[in-house]
Amino acid sequence: MLKHKKKMFMIQFIVFILLSFGFLAAQENMINLGHEITLQSEVLGEDRVMSIYLPDDYDESDQHYPVLYVLDGNAHFHHASGAVRFLSNIGEMPQMIVVAIQNIDRNRDFSPEHVENMPTTGGANKFLAFIAEELIPEIDKLYRTSSYNTLIGHSFGGVFVSYTLLEKPELFDAFIAISPFLQYADNYMVNETKAKLKAVYPDPIYFYMTLGAEPAYLEALSGFASIIEERADPNFHFDYVTLETENHNTIPYISIFKGLRFVFSDWLVPNAVIAEGLNAIDAHYVKISKKYGVDTTAPENLLNIVGYTYLQNEDFENAITVFKANTKRYPDSPNVYDSLGEAYETNGQMNLAKKNYKKAYDLGVEQNDRQTELFKMNYERVK
Repeated sequence: MLKHKKKMFMIQFIVFILLSFGFLAAQENMINLGHEITLQSEVLGEDRVMSIYLPDDYDESDQHYPVLYVLDGNAHFHHASGAVRFLSNIGEMPQMIVVAIQNIDRNRDFSPEHVENMPTTGGANKFLAFIAEELIPEIDKLYRTSSYNTLIGHSFGGVFVSYTLLEKPELFDAFIAISPFLQYADNYMVNETKAKLKAVYPDPIYFYMTLGAEPAYLEALSGFASIIEERADPNFHFDYVTLETENHNTIPYISIFKGLRFVFSDWLVPNAVIAEGLNAIDAHYVKISKKYGVDTTAPENLLNIVGYTYLQNEDFENAITVFKANTKRYPDSPNVYDSLGEAYETNGQMNLAKKNYKKAYDLGVEQNDRQTELFKMNYERVK
């Protein structure tokens, strides 16, 4: 129950510029810092507070989003949600919902085994039950979620991430363990991994692990990594990265950023696919939609880039085909008609150029678009 509280370098360069300007424009319009919800947990017998980040366009869309669950939410909510927002705005990953679980007793919740000098330890089984039976179902009920979930934990939280991998691997599609304290309880999790790591995973699993300049952690993490690498199931995608310039306090920031890029490494359209044109790009988006449980298609800016690449190479037929596809997919955007008008003008088809420039100008006036004067200039030039 809830209480409310041409060339590939040119392609790369244009992608960077257009997406960067899109990001800056979004920055001007809105800053979303999130909100809090409180869940009354019967499993834990206490109220638990979560900080929630929703994508900027959440209220205006009907999209379903992957979810990032963040342990130690008090410490990591803002830089985790910031990484999600930045990387999704530059096209390197999907937009996500972020659920940051605030702590009450992290020693109790994250530890799979009781040790005498830490009286409350040993409650990881209950905390996992809370996440599986109460938190995730409640988040799925409250928000438009897809089926793709990622779990992040640092230090003791990284122990819990590893524990979840062994006990309920089906609960998450991806895991990010940041300097996990795997030497806890005489290497308890390393020994459990030897016994419980599955030989076969029916669905792809992504596991990203980092370590800074922390020599006390090295033996346990190396042992854990060796076990996973020896099993080498093709569906288990594992990356263990040492970041020697980071310490235990600084490593979460960069690890979340790098870990998300690893988990969503298939999201960004490869340059080779862009070079193949519209059909290859559409096939890419069909593939990643299925993989990450989202309904996504090629964005307007990307198709614009492809069209202009054809135009610069004087391949007018393919340029016009791509720009026309963009007008059908994004009919309310003045820019797509302006681009199509330019293609027709360059190809000497002035009547069609005039028609599309006028459409761009009319929409620009209607929407008070900041490029309206440019649209007007193009229309008047061919008129």
